[in-house]
Amino acid sequence: MSNLIDSFGRQITYVRLAVTDRCNLRCQYCMPAQGIDIVPKQELLTFKEMYRLIRVLTELGVKKVRLTGGEPFVRKDFVGFLEMLSHNDLLDAINITTNGALISKHINTIEKLEKVKNINLSIDSLQREKFTKITRRDVFPEVYKTFELLEKSSLNLKLNVVVQAGFNTDEILDFVKLTEHKNVAIRFIEEMPFNGKGQREIQENWTYKKILEEIQTQFNVVKIKSEKSSTSQNFSIENHLGTVGIIPAFTRTICSDCNRIRITSTGTFKNCLFDDGVFNLRDFIRKGASNEDLKELFLSLVKQKPANGFIAEGNRKKGDVTESMSTIGG
Repeated sequence: MSNLIDSFGRQITYVRLAVTDRCNLRCQYCMPAQGIDIVPKQELLTFKEMYRLIRVLTELGVKKVRLTGGEPFVRKDFVGFLEMLSHNDLLDAINITTNGALISKHINTIEKLEKVKNINLSIDSLQREKFTKITRRDVFPEVYKTFELLEKSSLNLKLNVVVQAGFNTDEILDFVKLTEHKNVAIRFIEEMPFNGKGQREIQENWTYKKILEEIQTQFNVVKIKSEKSSTSQNFSIENHLGTVGIIPAFTRTICSDCNRIRITSTGTFKNCLFDDGVFNLRDFIRKGASNEDLKELFLSLVKQKPANGFIAEGNRKKGDVTESMSTIGG
């Protein structure tokens, strides 16, 4: 069996699949207040098409899939798709990224799916008023309830915190304090320009280094050895149940070990978060492509994967980054 290996010798074992471009929140770093122009439903990949793409990819060595959106739980019968995907015997892990507003009633069902390992819960403030300002929706009680339920569940829980200058940097230490008594991994993420209108004006640049320095003002952290392809640099704190990590998403110091590809909800294949898409898989499938055709295509597409995100951004044909993370896939 052939494996997906790019021109730099990196083996692709991880795919991020957006199941929808729709979201019930309007986070200001993700999309404009009025939302984005969502595509007609017939332009979205069907769950059957998504299953087929993932199956072909697993036959080429992909072991892990992360399901994102938009907000995946907005899409009707998403849990049914999870159950369908769980039957893929070549998959080791199915992970989910969610904003937490709609998942609570599904947690018991998800816990029964052996391949669903990790839930990443996006929560950028622990203060209701500030959370509402960031998300433009007053759903903090529901999201915090989800946090508490997930923390008590059998699922591995990570909290994704996008560090936004002028909004939530004063809460970094509050998030770290959660790890003392809760078995949760906090992941601070550098803000990126994917908000649907170009990068907002930022007065301070909260990079990996600056975030770490803020944490070290109050905590002694010890670096944890992470997987080679980990997107985060992770740390433990003495006598804390949980851990802390920082994802250098914008400064892009993690590219050399990248083992990931992306598929958007409309079937656009992306070798990198920062490229503007290299092929439309939906149209290829709907024109009658066989599984062998798909395999040959994937093997050729990953050879185009750039060395890093800066090169990917420089090669964009559509100009500067102005997409919404909701259309790209979280």
